[in-house]
Amino acid sequence: MALSPSELILNADGSIYHLNLLPKDIAQTIITVGDPERVAQVSKHFDSIEIRKGKREFHAHTGYLKGKRLTVLSTGIGTDNIDIVLNELDALVNIDFTTRTVKPATVSLEIVRIGTSGALQPAIPVDSFLLSEFAMGFDGLLHFYSNKGAESSEMAKSFVKQTGWNPQKAYPYVVAADPELTSRLLSNRIRLGLTITNTGFYGPQNRSLRLPLPDKDLASKIAAFYFEGRSITNLEMETSGIYLLAKLLGHRAVSMNCILANRSNGTFSQNPEFAVDSLIEYVLERLTN
Repeated sequence: MALSPSELILNADGSIYHLNLLPKDIAQTIITVGDPERVAQVSKHFDSIEIRKGKREFHAHTGYLKGKRLTVLSTGIGTDNIDIVLNELDALVNIDFTTRTVKPATVSLEIVRIGTSGALQPAIPVDSFLLSEFAMGFDGLLHFYSNKGAESSEMAKSFVKQTGWNPQKAYPYVVAADPELTSRLLSNRIRLGLTITNTGFYGPQNRSLRLPLPDKDLASKIAAFYFEGRSITNLEMETSGIYLLAKLLGHRAVSMNCILANRSNGTFSQNPEFAVDSLIEYVLERLTN
């Protein structure tokens, strides 16, 4: 059945609505970054760039590095944006824009997030690199899709019980990284972690400037969580949505975090630009070898 114009929205040039991209514009390996300015920070390492497009916070460069075609795409902040980005990336490879129908043979994308994050455990130093082995989402995105088999529900149940989670908040969900991509990006430079994805930077991450918080001890409760040998290592704002939608849509995803802050001891990187660029170089080396 053909998708209606109100469901599959295309621009006048035939590109997908928000990303402003045509199917030919993207590679099968996608690097996502939050900040649009970080797109050029990644693509400056490419040997050549063939596509430069941008609309709103969504900017994309596609080019080649060591013979491998890569796309780097900015998502903006938050899982609300991730919902747009992952669905539209999938549409670019798995929907025929002429007939508006799903293609009979689907394509699986490789999606690697390069982002910044704050650590919760005191032993995780700033400027270190962490791969999110699991992501726990507080954003509620899972509950808007049929999601059978997508999550680790026992870990979520244990978290709710251990923290006394407020039932008025979205029920947490947990999704694992793709094991094949994990093995390609893992080395002795990389920590494995259980990453929290939250819906905001201040109150949702237990930061208070002027507004009071209903549970001032939430951050310590999260840091104290323990399940089958795992503790929560860090917080950020996109990974759970990427893992969830990638898994549901048949893509492979992993999130690489540059730890810029440590919430436990109150420290912040003295040279965040250098730290992020070092992670970019590491990921590009692993993807192209």
